[in-house]
Amino acid sequence: MITIKQIHTKKEITEFVKFPFKIFKGNNCWIPPIISEEVETFDKTKNPALKTAEVELYLAYKNNEIVGRVAAIINWDEVNLQKKKKVRFGWFDVIDNIEVTKALLNKVYELGKKHGMEMAEGPIGFTNLDKVGVLTEGFDQLGTMVSWYNHPYYKEHFEKLGMTVEKEYFESYFSMNAINPEPFQRASKMIKERYGVRVLNFTKSSQVMPYVDQMFDLFNESYSALQTFVPINDEMRDYFKKKYISFINPEYIKFFMDKNDKMIGFTIVMPSFERAMQKAKGKLFPFGFYHLLKAKKASEEVVFYLIGISPEYQNKGITAIIFDEYYKVFKQMNIKKFIRTQELEENHAMHNLWKNFNPTIHKRRRTYKKDL
Repeated sequence: MITIKQIHTKKEITEFVKFPFKIFKGNNCWIPPIISEEVETFDKTKNPALKTAEVELYLAYKNNEIVGRVAAIINWDEVNLQKKKKVRFGWFDVIDNIEVTKALLNKVYELGKKHGMEMAEGPIGFTNLDKVGVLTEGFDQLGTMVSWYNHPYYKEHFEKLGMTVEKEYFESYFSMNAINPEPFQRASKMIKERYGVRVLNFTKSSQVMPYVDQMFDLFNESYSALQTFVPINDEMRDYFKKKYISFINPEYIKFFMDKNDKMIGFTIVMPSFERAMQKAKGKLFPFGFYHLLKAKKASEEVVFYLIGISPEYQNKGITAIIFDEYYKVFKQMNIKKFIRTQELEENHAMHNLWKNFNPTIHKRRRTYKKDL
C-alpha cells in the first residue's frame, strides 16, 4: 500500500532532500546537492521565493520506506501578474512504480484545484532561476549543479498518466580548442568603437556587488518577452547575491556598459563544480569545501549560467564583444570545454548566439502538463 504524507518539520524536509541519494546511489551522472543548502531552499525565513509562492512538500511511503517525493508549488506572481492559473511541481523523484507517481501527482492536482488553477506543469522550480525539466535524452551524460537528473522511466510515467509535453529544452557544449577567434575579435573592436561600449572586468567579488541590481533590472527587461518569464523581485535579488555571486569566479562575470554608463549586457559563467559536488557527497564538512574551492581554481570546464542583452542592442553585435572577452579569460585560465545549460527550444535568439561555435547537443529535457 502506498501512503502519501505532507511534511513540515526540518527532520522530514531533510529526509525529503536525502531521498535522491538512495535512488541514484552509484550513478556517476547524478550530481548530489549540498544537503544543508537544499534544506534551506524550503525555509520560508531564508528563501524569499517562498514569500510569493505557496509550497506543499510530500513524501510517498511503501512498507514504511520512502519511495517518492514531490513539491507542489503555486507561484502567485505568475498567477496574478501573468494571469496563468497554473500549479507547478518540482523536486520530483520516484522509484519505478507508476502508482507512486500517480499518487504524488494527485497531490499536486489537489493543490491546483483547491486554488482554482487550470493546469499543472513540471518539473519546474519556484522561479525562472530554478532548475527545470525532466531529462529525456542524455542519461549517460554528467549532470550539472543547476539542472535535475532523473531515470528514463520518469518520462514514461508522465506519458502513461496522460500528461502532454508543454516545453522542450536542450543542453549542449563546445570545445574551446575548436574556436577560431578572429571573426569575433574583429567584430568586437568595431562594435566597441561604433557604440562606445566598454567592459567591466573584475578580480574581486566585492567589485561586482555594486552592479548586481542593474544586472537584475536588465535581466527582467531582456527576458520579459518569453511567455514563461516571472520578474525577479528585490528580495530575491538580495538572496541570489548572497548565495551565488560571492562563490562565482569574479573573472567569469562580465558587465557591458554603453557610452552613457548604462548596463546593456551581462553574462555569468561558473566553473564546473560537478565532480567536486560528487566528491563532497552532499556535505560541506569536513572535505566538501576543499573540493569546491579546488574546482573553483582549477576546473578546465565552465558552465554557462545567465546572459542578458538590452532589447535595443540585441541585433547590434554585442555578442561579439562577449565572446571576445570570455575567449581572453578562458585562454588564460586554460578552459577546454564550455557547457550550456537548459535553453528553451523556442528561444531562437539565444540559439543564434552560439551557431558559429558548432555546439553538440548532448541532452534534452521537457516539462509536462495536465489540464485540471
